[in-house]
Amino acid sequence: MLFRVQQFLHYVVPAVVRPARIVWNQVIGFVFLVLAFAGALRLVYSLRHFDGSPRSFMEVAITGLFTLVMGGFGVSSFWHARKISRA
Repeated sequence: MLFRVQQFLHYVVPAVVRPARIVWNQVIGFVFLVLAFAGALRLVYSLRHFDGSPRSFMEVAITGLFTLVMGGFGVSSFWHARKISRA
């Protein structure tokens, strides 16, 4: 009986975990891309209202950095999901 349980776990667990990891990475990638889109909208707003002051410059710099990081994480998550699906 113990052999059957081990055999079941050996075949079923990888067949469930792998698709779950792929879906997880895709969901996280989507969330990051939505955050990057929101950051891009704020970046456009900040650039339109840029007046050359240090506060305005920092707002553009931080918003741009946030947008780049979130976009990078989003693309990376989708790329990782694709790597998992091809392995």
